Amino acid sequence: MKNFLAFDCGATSGRAILATLSGTSFTMKEVYRFPSEMKREGKRMYWDVPAMYGHFVRCLTQLGKEGVRLSSIGIDTWGVDFGCIGKDGELLSLPRCYRDPYTVGVPEKVFRRIPREQLYERTGIQIMDFNTIFQLYAQTQEKDEALSRADALLFMPDLLSYLLTGKRVCEYTDASTSGMMDQQTRQFNKALLEELGIRTDMLLPIVPSGTVVGPLKADLATSTGLGPVPVIAVAGHDTASAIAAVPAADGHFAYLSSGTWSLMGIEVPAPIINGESARLNFTNEGGIEGTTRFLKNITGMWLLEQCRAVWKAEGKDYSYAELQKMALSEADFPGRIDPDHPRFANPENMVREISDQVGNDVSDAQIVSCIYHSLADRYKEVMGQLQAFAPFKIEKLHIIGGGSAGELMNQWTADAIGLPVIAGPTEATAMGNILMQAKAAGLVKDRWEMRRMIAQVIEVKTFTPKNYEHFR
Repeated sequence: MKNFLAFDCGATSGRAILATLSGTSFTMKEVYRFPSEMKREGKRMYWDVPAMYGHFVRCLTQLGKEGVRLSSIGIDTWGVDFGCIGKDGELLSLPRCYRDPYTVGVPEKVFRRIPREQLYERTGIQIMDFNTIFQLYAQTQEKDEALSRADALLFMPDLLSYLLTGKRVCEYTDASTSGMMDQQTRQFNKALLEELGIRTDMLLPIVPSGTVVGPLKADLATSTGLGPVPVIAVAGHDTASAIAAVPAADGHFAYLSSGTWSLMGIEVPAPIINGESARLNFTNEGGIEGTTRFLKNITGMWLLEQCRAVWKAEGKDYSYAELQKMALSEADFPGRIDPDHPRFANPENMVREISDQVGNDVSDAQIVSCIYHSLADRYKEVMGQLQAFAPFKIEKLHIIGGGSAGELMNQWTADAIGLPVIAGPTEATAMGNILMQAKAAGLVKDRWEMRRMIAQVIEVKTFTPKNYEHFR
């Protein structure tokens, strides 16, 4: 029996999941939960990394007191954001948050130096305001002090593992989301960055998923009572960890990682970079075992969560079950929005923003129905594009992550795309994190063995298309 700890950090909250592997089966339980706190300073938004690290230490101390013996620890987070480490080894400033609007309009400034088509051709990454390359360009133009003094740039999962171990790595799946990596060499394209006046001496070599970062720092190993537990650079980007946990028996599938973001794509052996993928703004991000996650970022349950926050402030604390009933009660409501329109990225009041789009007299139930139908319509559109790109026939859609628990959304998605939807696991990211640790320990051979193990221990639910005509 081996115990593995996964720190699964989302953009709103994080959890620590303890897993015990025995033979080909494993069990998991949440042992700690904490907020992923953003700090506002004027108009700027930062990640409170010291607070996150404090939660890590409290969790590890709790496990030490309980006598848990850990085989390893893995950390996954969202992509693109980073921290700067100085020559003295200290974090120079809090990492900027990707929802900080300081990069709005920056891509267009970059395109004056490197045309959009060339940038995509050289990196294979979709153009989004908050890509690391645009953040670095903006900070360079601001003459950001921390960036100018940086000895090393560490992406969020690598930054957190550094705080635990004192060792610096740059893991492949998270680095691949930056918009700075050459898809052929799978290292940073330093010539590209130098053309933009961005420093490159602070960038580390990119290492594969599953690399051992190092043991817990000596003082931490002692104070927690856990000893020198190794930290593994798992698939540090949370979507890469989630896709590793798709319980598929073969490669003829598309996936939808459903949470704050909906990430819809296919797993392919090599990047797909051409004029059409550029026009449609598809991205090529790293997966485990050298695969590529060819996908589209779609604004997901962020829309609903932001509406819930508004309603809760008004005294209406809707449960997810209530939201489903509300959507179903207004299933024929015709109002639709484009989930990816910039106006829905971070509005002051999401309910008002959607109401302004579909009509000021809409009810709460109609807004929920609008969100569900608008996402299903967007999934149908992207699935059609994926079917044109895929080097295989897509036979099903696996929905994983927290959004896979929404049965009505799953059914409306199946209806929209005209393909079976297999929902689960909800804890895909944590499972992928844990089984990558098991792989690093030599207990699992490859991603297909990981997927077989997951299929044996979870129950999935299949949704078949019932009302496809409604979405034509």
